[in-house]
Amino acid sequence: MGKKMQKIKRIKRIRIHREGNETLVYSAFVLIAVAVVLWRTFESQVPFWTFVIVFGSIWCVVLNFFRCPIRKFPVDSECSTEYKVVAPADGKIVVIEDVDEDEYFHEKRKMVSIFMSLFNVHANWFPVDGHVLKVEHFDGNYHKAWLPKAAAENEHADVIIEAANGQKILCRQIAGAMARRIVTYAKQDDDCYIDEHLGFIKFGSRVDLFLPTDAEICVEMGQKTVGDQTIIAYLKQPAKDI
Repeated sequence: MGKKMQKIKRIKRIRIHREGNETLVYSAFVLIAVAVVLWRTFESQVPFWTFVIVFGSIWCVVLNFFRCPIRKFPVDSECSTEYKVVAPADGKIVVIEDVDEDEYFHEKRKMVSIFMSLFNVHANWFPVDGHVLKVEHFDGNYHKAWLPKAAAENEHADVIIEAANGQKILCRQIAGAMARRIVTYAKQDDDCYIDEHLGFIKFGSRVDLFLPTDAEICVEMGQKTVGDQTIIAYLKQPAKDI
């Protein structure tokens, strides 16, 4: 595990996320084609400019949704990522509570949930340096993402990671009422690092973290998070390191 942690972190430098390439290109072609037809068909320019303003604005909103800023968690000799849990997504903290996690760990866990609105960056980052133990995808419903039942009943993808200190955490990507596609890049048995992309969720959703009960939570309800930047919690250090 120690040697694996010494690998150089790979940072995906993406301005517009690749998940949006097809949507943005095809929709742009359609908009341009319709605009040309309106320009040539009507003597009045009102239909043309109405279409351009309305649907051009919608296209810009979609473009904004697929933005993916280049980020790197600030690390120096006195600030290691080894015991930090970093926000996997942009959004707002909507849940901090102790729950019974009976699917994988069969014990109490601290759950921290981040809700992403339509206007948040929807790329997801790995919350810890570690090793991916399991990746599973579950089909389901599309309840509003902030509802409690969304975590269990909505379409979701689970990534279980063994962190550098040996503790295991669960990162769950959850589809919402608008989100109809969860993309997960995490692969079982791969090493993972803060600064790397875990996945992407399209059009409004949520990410849950299930942490050990002895984790020190550093965020509050309603707090805004920045993916790959905001510290969510500190994991307990092994006794030998204290």
